[in-house]
Amino acid sequence: MDASLRPVTFLFLVFLIIIHPNFFCNGDSQSQIRCIQTERNALLKFKQHLQDPSDRLASWAGDGDCCQWMGVVCHNVTGHVHQLHLRSFPPISDEFTTDEDQYEAQYEAYVRSSMFGGKLNPALLDLKNLNYLDLSNNDFSGTIPKFLGSMESLRYLNLSNAGFGGVIPHQLGNLSNLNYLDLSYNDFSGTQIPKFLGSMESLRYLNLYDAGFGGVIPHQLGNLSNLQYLNLGDNGLYVNNLQWLSGLPLLQHLDMSSVNLSEASDWLQVTNKLPSLLELRLLGCELRFIPPTPSVNFSSLTTLDLSGNRFENTLILSWIVGLRNLVFLDLSGNSFQGGPIPVLQNMTSLRHLDLSENNFNHSIPNWLYSFSRLEFLNLRSNNLQGTISSAIANLTSAISIDFSSNEFSGCLRAELGQFKNLAELSFSNNSISGPIPVSLGNISSLRLLDLSHNQFNGTLPQNFGQLSKLNFLHIESNMLKGVVSEVHFSNLTRLSKLYAFGNQLTLKVSHDWIPPFQLQELSLGSWTLGSNFPPWLCSQRHLQYLDISNTGVSDMVPPSFWKLNSQLRFLNLSHNLIHGEIENSLTILSTLAVIDLSSNHFKGPLPYMSSDVSVLDLYNNSFSGSISHFLCYKMNQTKYVELLNLGKNLLSGKIHGCWTKWQYLETLNLGNNNFTSNIPASIGSLTRIKSLHLHNNTLSGKLPLSLKNCEKLVIIDLSENEFVGSVPSWIGHRLLSLAILNLRSNNFHGHIPIELCALTSLQILDLSHNKLSGSIPRCVKNFTAMATKNNPISNFYILGSYYGEYIPLESTLLVIKGTVNKYSTILHLVKSIDFSKNSLSGEIPKEVTSLQELQSLNLSYNLLIGSIPGNIGTMGSLESIDFSVNQLSGQIPSSMSSLTFLNHLNLSNNNLTGKIPLSTQLQSLNASNFIGNKLCGPPLTDNCTVNGVKPNNENIGSKDTGGLEVDWFYVSMALGFVVGFWGVCGPLLLNKQWRIMYFQFLDHMGYKLKGVLSL
Repeated sequence: MDASLRPVTFLFLVFLIIIHPNFFCNGDSQSQIRCIQTERNALLKFKQHLQDPSDRLASWAGDGDCCQWMGVVCHNVTGHVHQLHLRSFPPISDEFTTDEDQYEAQYEAYVRSSMFGGKLNPALLDLKNLNYLDLSNNDFSGTIPKFLGSMESLRYLNLSNAGFGGVIPHQLGNLSNLNYLDLSYNDFSGTQIPKFLGSMESLRYLNLYDAGFGGVIPHQLGNLSNLQYLNLGDNGLYVNNLQWLSGLPLLQHLDMSSVNLSEASDWLQVTNKLPSLLELRLLGCELRFIPPTPSVNFSSLTTLDLSGNRFENTLILSWIVGLRNLVFLDLSGNSFQGGPIPVLQNMTSLRHLDLSENNFNHSIPNWLYSFSRLEFLNLRSNNLQGTISSAIANLTSAISIDFSSNEFSGCLRAELGQFKNLAELSFSNNSISGPIPVSLGNISSLRLLDLSHNQFNGTLPQNFGQLSKLNFLHIESNMLKGVVSEVHFSNLTRLSKLYAFGNQLTLKVSHDWIPPFQLQELSLGSWTLGSNFPPWLCSQRHLQYLDISNTGVSDMVPPSFWKLNSQLRFLNLSHNLIHGEIENSLTILSTLAVIDLSSNHFKGPLPYMSSDVSVLDLYNNSFSGSISHFLCYKMNQTKYVELLNLGKNLLSGKIHGCWTKWQYLETLNLGNNNFTSNIPASIGSLTRIKSLHLHNNTLSGKLPLSLKNCEKLVIIDLSENEFVGSVPSWIGHRLLSLAILNLRSNNFHGHIPIELCALTSLQILDLSHNKLSGSIPRCVKNFTAMATKNNPISNFYILGSYYGEYIPLESTLLVIKGTVNKYSTILHLVKSIDFSKNSLSGEIPKEVTSLQELQSLNLSYNLLIGSIPGNIGTMGSLESIDFSVNQLSGQIPSSMSSLTFLNHLNLSNNNLTGKIPLSTQLQSLNASNFIGNKLCGPPLTDNCTVNGVKPNNENIGSKDTGGLEVDWFYVSMALGFVVGFWGVCGPLLLNKQWRIMYFQFLDHMGYKLKGVLSL
């Protein structure tokens, strides 16, 4: 050893002996280090005030070495406690699934049972050397303790999602050594970011993401000259400018996602002056304009995320293209549109490129296929067109490619099979046709393949069975045909989600087949599975989602299936021929959220149901008997059902029950059964209900006054019953969200209450087949939804999404165009009024013509008088009009000829006169729609020349078209003159005896006329 180094070495060894006398006494020095007694006591005091429901701190006990306790990290030389890791987060282990949806559910369950609570004890102050404290993802109460500001050794403090509230204590400003501060995802009181944070000059890491702050970002943050990481995202924050950022020359990471920067027009100029900046994330900041700049200084930028801002710039500016060191570029969710994707061919360092959810309307440029380093490419949800080039095989590094939701056509390229590292491939929601390339079965690394919602034909390639890493396979909604056998699944040991509904495939496997996979989600709707219930389903122990609707199964459900799946959340066996009784087995499936057994042959009494079910659809079966036992099962438990559909069964008796326990119910369908008696008053306890169907029963009495409590009702269908009394006026006072009111075929009497006119959201009003009298209220003009294109129930309560599948929740029977039809998926588009078969009198109010989006108007079989409103032609959306069997008079308004969508018109059996106006629609109708009047002209055989009938010549003359169009009125008049002339004069010219008699007649009339004049 160099002699000059010996003194230094000696002093170093002496130092080690002083700080740790046992350093040389044992080769395993770490095993000799024990925590300090005072610090052990401090930890035990801290534990006393914590709530630990899962006993995670069981090791914190007695006189043991606290350095070995869970979450405690000591210095490997001094033994002082340096770090506390008390974050509530599930460990990465085999007990947690890798499936994203299931993982989230398991994680939430884990966190609920493992989060720390209670209060933080000041005993932590005795941990003088603590520099790392992580208490995130817990459920503490109260405000952040002020004593944390006295823990001067802290360099890392993470209180994110810890349940704290109130004002952030200014004492945190004393933590001068802090490098990392994360206060995100708490429930603060909405106060401003404290200005004192700008005095913490040693800060290198500041994270206030989703901390609940409001107001203006303080400019004092610009004093944090050592800051390298700043995240102020998702706080409801806003700024007027970003000049304060200029004081952060060492800033490397800037994340202000979800901060309102709409007023910060200088955002680019300021960030451009940060030469050390590596990451810039401004996701969802309400930026509207990308300023032009001649050059950029942050050439070292590797990550740029400007997604979700909806820029007003239609093109991506050149300065972005000039960032040649970018590895990550996300411009998704903006308004870039028109023309091709901008030329990015010089950005050869890109690994991640996301241009999804824009409006590029061109084909994929050829240069994009040359990005051999690109690993992630997302072009989803644009208007990209054309075919996929064979050059796609040049993306040799690709791991994920998403071209879904575009307008690609043609065939899928076989060259895709050359990818060696591809894990995710999606071409869903395009117009790609032809067979699925067999070469896709060669991509051994594939984990996700989504070809759904295209026009693929042919059958499923057998070699897909060799994709041993495949987790998710989506081929639903195509035109695939043929047989799928065991070979197609031979090595799919990791398959967890299989969506293949909407094809014409047939599954043929042996009766004792046991699949190699354990599925979590399976959808084979519209396949042919055979008459027997598939026995192999009983081997799937982890199913959460199952849809085998419309698959031709005509068997009974085996009891083993009901008892098998403890995790099943979604079950759809609808539209089969499944029969037998359920025998209350649904109570075993206590985890089920959605049960759809509709349109089968189930019979017997209704099964008992778990309180956790959200949707129960037993529509169109043969269930019979009372519903009382079903409704009142476990009366002490609240039911969480949102949709209950028992329509079209054989249920009978009274509708009474424990409705107060069904307080979450939003849709109730008891229609098409044999219920009797009154509607119980207790149904008014369903204050969340939006849709009520009791149609086609034998219910009677008056509508209960308690229904006025159901103020969220959107749809009421009480048609085809025996209700009496007047139409309640409180419907117009209280049920202001009503969009559909159907009271057809009852015994209501009295006037139509004018209070109904307050229902501005009403789209369908059917009061037909009752005993109503009086006039039609003129205030019908207030039905705003019928006058405008607004659809109050569009995407509101017609379709509901459950576990990725849309279920039609609503339908109703309407008489439109003279026939009874069931409207379901397009119900939200229908706008109609039906007052037919009552005793309404008076005139048709002209105000009804203001309902210009009305599609059907039926006033037939009443006592209406007067004329048809002259401007009815302004109701341009009308497709069906029925005014038959009234006492209407006058002429058919000529404006009716402008109703270009009209395909059903019945004016029969009135007192109308004159000529039927000429139009393509009117003359194409059957003549029976005009009989019983004094009308003439096509389509009637009466040509308007009979005595006593005056032709309706109003506005029939042709418009001036430059002499190129014949005016048929004058042509017909001329032809009539010619025919009349030859009918009279022709015989006189040809027959001498007739000429003599004719002139004798004229002489005789002349003498009579002369005598009269002489008087």
